Amino acid sequence: MKKALLAATVVASALTATLITAPAANAGARSAIPFTEATVTAGADGSFTLEWKAPTGKRVEIRANGKVVAKGGAQGRAVVTGLPAADRQWFDFTPQRGQGLRLADRLVKLEGTANFRDAGGYRTATGQWVKMGEVYRSDALNKLTPADLAKLRRLHIRTVFDLRMEDERTKDADKVPAGAAYVVADVFAGSGSFQTMPRTPEEAVRAMVDAERAMVSGAGGKKAYAQVLDGIERDRARSVLFHCTAGKDRTGWANAALLTALGVPRQTVEADYLASNDYRKAANDAILSHLPAQQAAVYKPLLDVRPEYLNAGYDEVRTTYGSFDRYLEDGLGIDARELKQLKKDLLVG
Repeated sequence: MKKALLAATVVASALTATLITAPAANAGARSAIPFTEATVTAGADGSFTLEWKAPTGKRVEIRANGKVVAKGGAQGRAVVTGLPAADRQWFDFTPQRGQGLRLADRLVKLEGTANFRDAGGYRTATGQWVKMGEVYRSDALNKLTPADLAKLRRLHIRTVFDLRMEDERTKDADKVPAGAAYVVADVFAGSGSFQTMPRTPEEAVRAMVDAERAMVSGAGGKKAYAQVLDGIERDRARSVLFHCTAGKDRTGWANAALLTALGVPRQTVEADYLASNDYRKAANDAILSHLPAQQAAVYKPLLDVRPEYLNAGYDEVRTTYGSFDRYLEDGLGIDARELKQLKKDLLVG
């Protein structure tokens, strides 16, 4: 039954391209930003690990709160400690030559979520970068604390897109920061997905693959993702947040579609998608540890994100639309003008 499988996935979470692939990075492409790699990783001890590669940048200087915290050559790694507490610690990577980057750790730590993270901070195939602090993705918001909501207000979250089904929204209603618009964008509205509870791991995998395809070609999926991308394009005073229950499947495709539209290579998009396995590991392990072995084997594919799930979405795009641009225009109503504006707003370099 639909509710039975929904209960399995939701309760489990609560217990805690050829034509469609973005082109490979062009080695000959020139960008205003010399960084080919740059990351910020927050440690549990309050430290931050900074890593970068800027082959044409000569030397790199990194500032936080207006002060130089690290220096290095065209390639480097630094660990920064002793910075004051902040909602998000931002770092300005400045090369000797070329345009700099403003980056933070991708994960936004909240008491009530496990998978709330920035959608940006990725390099496109043309050498531009997706801005951070503009678009966020998350798991359910029903457990947000007053401190979490205050943090989201300070992060200027203006619009929240809820990708969940009616049963999920009713059972675990969102807590939304004051002043933010709340928009229902039900991906599976009217869908035939999750009609029966899988009895084997193989059936569970097939259910996830079929659900991914429905996200692309189902009426609910097309309407929901059109709402999200159109909302991001129209809201020039972002930040925008989209989420589902675990922040991995419906949310995963939303971010995959956004990043692919912006020109981020498929390999990078997949890495972002699969990162939910890391961010949700503790919660998923706790769920599985409370289940009998046979039942845990069936649940695990429902809790995972796997390349074959994401690939099913891209395969559905190719089969139904022929190319990702056609999916954007014919499936989601994002035309060339809107796509150009989206790139103008969200890319630097």
